[in-house]
Amino acid sequence: MEEQRILAINPGSTSTKIAVFQGSKSIFLKNIKHSADELAPFDNIVDQFHFRKDIILKELETADIRIDLITAIVGRGGLVNPIESGVYEVNKKMIHDLHESKLGEHASNLGGLIAHDIANELKTARAFIADPVVVDEMEDVARYTGHPKFVRHSIFHALNQKAIARKYAKSVDKPYHELNLIVAHLGGGISVGAHRKGRVIDVNNALDGDGPFSPERTGTLPCGQVAKLCFSGEYTLDQVKKMIKGEGGLVAYLGTNDAYEVEMRVKDGDQKAKEVHDALAYQLGKEIGALCTVLKGEVDAIILTGGMAHDKMLVDYIKEMVHFIAPISVYPGEDEMEALAMNGLMVMKGEVEPKVYQ
Repeated sequence: MEEQRILAINPGSTSTKIAVFQGSKSIFLKNIKHSADELAPFDNIVDQFHFRKDIILKELETADIRIDLITAIVGRGGLVNPIESGVYEVNKKMIHDLHESKLGEHASNLGGLIAHDIANELKTARAFIADPVVVDEMEDVARYTGHPKFVRHSIFHALNQKAIARKYAKSVDKPYHELNLIVAHLGGGISVGAHRKGRVIDVNNALDGDGPFSPERTGTLPCGQVAKLCFSGEYTLDQVKKMIKGEGGLVAYLGTNDAYEVEMRVKDGDQKAKEVHDALAYQLGKEIGALCTVLKGEVDAIILTGGMAHDKMLVDYIKEMVHFIAPISVYPGEDEMEALAMNGLMVMKGEVEPKVYQ
């Protein structure tokens, strides 16, 4: 019997990644770039639906990938309602919430919509999302801020964090749900999560103002200074929001969101770049240390993953700060396409039951 064929779809702000897996083996991978001019005609991200779907189908056709052999399509989960970790079959409620974008607009919202539409046309395939950014397993005590009008939300790189945590667990021949791990995803956004026995009980909101700064996000800011800036009359709401997400972090300090460029500038002797680079590593070490207390010091391993985990200087700085807590494992880069496909494969092989989105 031929192995299951899985299509993974991962829409980003300026690209759409697609992959086809035959069982656990990747047989096709493509990162489709979208220029600003191509996206300019669309007022909202959901309006890009047909544009992106048509490009996906065209790329598959060009690569001679028979879509009629695909049995499952797994889209990157978007900003749906907060849900537990797992694989969810796309249903009417999810489609409605993704279309309405009530919890925010993000390119990943298109993942489930496109997966469902292609599966519906094929009639022989099922559509899923897996571990979207809104996976919420936080304990109630972790939701408190300091004022009832503000609540901490779980928005993080759940897909990669969970996949890497399971990969680490397999490497030490232990079940993920028996380990206590601190996982730091170091990418365009940064999230650091406390994984206790298979659940992420605390994590910074990696989207809009919590935790360490990142290539283009500010992370946590001094509240009083932010309030003063907001009422200074010098900035609009949109400008402040852009400052927090999009034009913060490395962009604000060094004029670039390219972490590799910053690494090279440090090696070339740029003192300002070194100060900012050190500050980023310092904040990461500090965040990992804080989550050590969440796990009450019982940490089996600290895991560093994401694109910036390739940066040896950054990794070494963090290691120096937190090595006393637990062994450190580094998994540079990320493979969200494999993670999406393997989640779909587990469902199709009957190893896990898909959850129902409500």
